[in-house]
Amino acid sequence: MNENIQKYCPVVRFRHFEHTSYAVFRSLNVEVNIGVLAVAMLAFAHVESASAQTEPKQLPDKLVELEEVEVTGTRVPLTVAQAARMVTVLDREAIAAAPVQSVNDLLKYAVGVDVRQRGGMGVQTDIGIRGGTYDQITILLNGINICDPQTGHNVADFPVDLSEIERIEVLEGPAGRVYGTSSLVGAINIVTRIDGRTGGEVRLEGGSYGYFNGGGHLSFGNGRLRNQVSGSYTRSDGYSRNKAGSLNADFKNAKAFYQGQLQETAFDVNWYAGFTNKDYGSNTFYGTGSDDQFEHTRKYFTAVQAETKGGSWHFKPSVYWTRGEDRFEYYRDMPEKVPFNYHRTDVLGLNLNNYVQSFLGKTAFGAEFRNEGIVSRNLGEPLNTPKPIHGTDLEYTVGLNRTNMSFHLEHTVVLPRLTVSAGVIAVKNTWNEMNFRFYPGVDASFQLARDWKVYASWNTSLRMPTFTELYYSVEGYKADKYLKPEEMQAFEVGLKYLTPGVRGTLSFYHHHGTNTIDWIKDLSQGEDAPWRSVNYTTVNTLGLEASLLFDFRHWYGERAFVKNLSVAYSYIDKDKDVDANQQSKYALEYLRNKLVAQTDLRLYRLLNLHLSCSWLDRVGNYQKEGAMVAYDPYTLLDARLAWETARYTVYAEANNLLNKTYYDHGNIPQPGIWVRGGATFRF
Repeated sequence: MNENIQKYCPVVRFRHFEHTSYAVFRSLNVEVNIGVLAVAMLAFAHVESASAQTEPKQLPDKLVELEEVEVTGTRVPLTVAQAARMVTVLDREAIAAAPVQSVNDLLKYAVGVDVRQRGGMGVQTDIGIRGGTYDQITILLNGINICDPQTGHNVADFPVDLSEIERIEVLEGPAGRVYGTSSLVGAINIVTRIDGRTGGEVRLEGGSYGYFNGGGHLSFGNGRLRNQVSGSYTRSDGYSRNKAGSLNADFKNAKAFYQGQLQETAFDVNWYAGFTNKDYGSNTFYGTGSDDQFEHTRKYFTAVQAETKGGSWHFKPSVYWTRGEDRFEYYRDMPEKVPFNYHRTDVLGLNLNNYVQSFLGKTAFGAEFRNEGIVSRNLGEPLNTPKPIHGTDLEYTVGLNRTNMSFHLEHTVVLPRLTVSAGVIAVKNTWNEMNFRFYPGVDASFQLARDWKVYASWNTSLRMPTFTELYYSVEGYKADKYLKPEEMQAFEVGLKYLTPGVRGTLSFYHHHGTNTIDWIKDLSQGEDAPWRSVNYTTVNTLGLEASLLFDFRHWYGERAFVKNLSVAYSYIDKDKDVDANQQSKYALEYLRNKLVAQTDLRLYRLLNLHLSCSWLDRVGNYQKEGAMVAYDPYTLLDARLAWETARYTVYAEANNLLNKTYYDHGNIPQPGIWVRGGATFRF
């Protein structure tokens, strides 16, 4: 059965805005065997794709008409039906149905996203898009860039729970002119929501490996002013032990989030504050010399956004501050053996976004100023005055500070059958005293017929090296502080088919990356050769993505046993293969094949089953017992069974039902079957 399941793929749930009417058809996914509808159709989510719409609080027993959601594929707000780029959207219903407990795990079901975990439950995750690395994408929270300039390893420490997320937007391909630096191959924007009424939610959950999760949120306010606070705590003993028999994959994670909103006739104001505190056993995350590594991370986030409403001129300013604290222990609780690494990053940013609407279209212009600083024990240049490390008698002795300035201009024309958006961003960074660099792009889509749309795009972007890539030169690593920024240009063409009950997409893309950054080990120099941060001259990527979904409720109504079925496939090929004596840590390891299938089944009244199956085939190799070992393809099957009412939900879910042994990163086996059960109560 395992071999057969490798032929299946999960897909997503989509909503579409159909021409002059609001037609919603959702789709979920199943595993499809060649010739047969696979075992119990996978049900989980609805990765809404290039068209999305707001979610009602509850679905009645018939299809409903929904407002269309505007997404950020350009500098001006466009509906997904208008957008000339592929934007995948995971909506609230998809999030609620998924057998996952973290944003990181949820993103596994988006076919263009590569989620490489070192620990379970999103403890430590690297997220890539279309073959790119975790440092080559921008992660945003309500449009605010929360990337950590120290390293992309820690960027996925989100302060929000899944229950507070309205939707997740995945923009595939270079997004420099939309999201600025670091969005080399794409961006992920997490959009939160505030309940429209005073009330709350409480959640309790337990499961394998001593897993426990408890949390909830409280909403209050009325009329123009609304507020919401939330918090959660998660812990587990972990699924592995070190050679000495001690736990080395255990974790504790606490988070809190507050959001407020003021709605006036002429403008809206939103403000946010978030906090995460995470302790986790790091197994052999960053090297095999120790199997009892440990890491503590802490994140602070605050932002204020405003937006004018009405009229031809729209102004949307925002100001934000984030802080990240990281303590890494190569040997847990033994600083005398290897001193702990301490780092603290601070990012302060200001966005000034505008767009003017006229008979010629929408013209966007604005600027962003982002200051990134770090103080550390080993990342940066010597400080004139060392800074104390809170809670210790140690000091930060090195650091670095850089400021990024960018200015953008973009014009968008939306005609009955044609949408064109073209623009440019000018970027200057003080780190290497570079002059302004310009990164243009253009997107266009044309409606061929009532149900057919063709689109094409050409976009460029850049990424500045992280502080780790520039300065991490300890424990078998040798960084190069003279690394050049990465640059990317990409071409994409695609075709979309949309008709009530059926949706299909097909896209081809080519990425041309220059000065690509990666960590490389030359094994011809011996097993003790260091990992070195380097720039590649060029790396070319060819890719294909295809998806097909059926919404059976269009024909059979909400009482259909099989609600949705979808299948999606992604293929990637890079022209720079790994040399036999050269081991790539990130850039040359990628998912060549990814197949995802999903479905949503209505078993009985309020009892729903969600299934998801995925097959992943990774290019790359890792060192094991002195030999180079290639990654083996693997199949994952996840499920969620839930009884859902307006006041409560009781559920059981499991990941990796086939109990497969698999690796996302060399030498770090991922957990086998992981079962959880819980309940959510709303008041």
